Amino acid sequence: MPRPLRVAIVGSGPAGIYAADALLKSEVAADPGVSIDIFERMPAPFGLIRYGVAPDHPRIKGIITALHQVLDKPQIRLFGNVNYPTDVSLDDLRAFYDGVIFATGATADRALSLPGIDLDGSYGAADFVAWYDGHPDFPRTWPLEAEKVAVLGVGNVALDIARVLAKTADELLPTEIPPNVYEGLKANKALEVHVFGRRGPAQAKFSPMELRELDHSPNIEVIVDPEDIDYDEGSIATRRGNKQADMVAKTLENWAIRDVGDRPHKLFLHFFESPAEILGEDGKVVGLRTERTALDGTGNVKGTGEFKDWDVQAVYRAVGYLSDQLPKLPWDLETGTVPDVGGRVVQESGEHLQSTYVTGWIRRGPIGLIGHTKGDANETVANLLDDYAGGRLQTPASPAPEAVDAFLAERNIRYTTWDGWYKLDAAEKAQGEPQGRERVKYVEREDMLRESGA
Repeated sequence: MPRPLRVAIVGSGPAGIYAADALLKSEVAADPGVSIDIFERMPAPFGLIRYGVAPDHPRIKGIITALHQVLDKPQIRLFGNVNYPTDVSLDDLRAFYDGVIFATGATADRALSLPGIDLDGSYGAADFVAWYDGHPDFPRTWPLEAEKVAVLGVGNVALDIARVLAKTADELLPTEIPPNVYEGLKANKALEVHVFGRRGPAQAKFSPMELRELDHSPNIEVIVDPEDIDYDEGSIATRRGNKQADMVAKTLENWAIRDVGDRPHKLFLHFFESPAEILGEDGKVVGLRTERTALDGTGNVKGTGEFKDWDVQAVYRAVGYLSDQLPKLPWDLETGTVPDVGGRVVQESGEHLQSTYVTGWIRRGPIGLIGHTKGDANETVANLLDDYAGGRLQTPASPAPEAVDAFLAERNIRYTTWDGWYKLDAAEKAQGEPQGRERVKYVEREDMLRESGA
């Protein structure tokens, strides 16, 4: 009787779990069957859903319910707290599996070349998000001394950061934020948050719903300058061809024409302001210099030579995420991705790196919403299964599932399991229950391992 197809997936965020789901829905799953092991460097699964989504977005976190149903399937095993490549290498994985899919996502900040970028008070968005989401590998405190703050970027991450900085700690207390984050936000001195985009309202990358949510807080006054509402032919074409862009522009227009209210925290959305320099004094941020831009007819902008200095004491850069380079795999430095064709990893020679695949942001860069990742996974899995049917996969030396357990035990690697996640999940919910909260996250890795029964 033929053995099941053995596949390793590195990364337990949406990309990895969607790949597992696609495998389970394939004809191969019925005969001869599939056996999937997911390796995750964190003790808990779900990737950026757990550590990259703002705590006041339970709607987005609700996607965990769907991912949960996939990981509940008996054909899948989870090995948490196992890091690629320090705990397990590509050669190790090839010894146990017919195919390996990397779905490691993007968690670092994309570089921004700007004078003053290294000043004290200049922060990457990814680091701040990791702090308020209770990531165990980041500091427990965050400096929140600035009364006026700049956020560079006009995507959803920029909105998340601006909203968390502008809200009060008590507004965020009903969420799953851990105690150290609540205490940090209680000390937050920010009264003004300025979000800067170098192009216009039609080019903003906000999701309409996330943008409107800014205005739901009783403490945040959202302010848009009427002079920043401007469109050229390219912008008008964008609005006509993109319903979301049109909805975003309409929301911004409505905010621009209303009277400014008296809510205590002001959140300014600025357009046509291109960051030129972070200003410093004694090594600390004391301001931001921007150049006014103007539309060029195509929806793009050009500099006007008109500069303005903004009084801010902190700058957050939300200009995109970047993936970590994966050892033993080819790498595109410019895009920060693994070169591929249809999910098949491609070497410099143009040859497919046998039995090796990518999906999600490590494949196409940190663009698109979570749902876009599903189509990505389906394509990658379809090509893996095509290679399987064509006999092009490498035959593993030790395909038995118990060989992996023996390998990790021999290396003394403490790993968590799917059953362990249920234990940690219950422990976090128990922490929140006395306060009437759905859960309170554990932050320390050792605590997570203990509660998971690693």
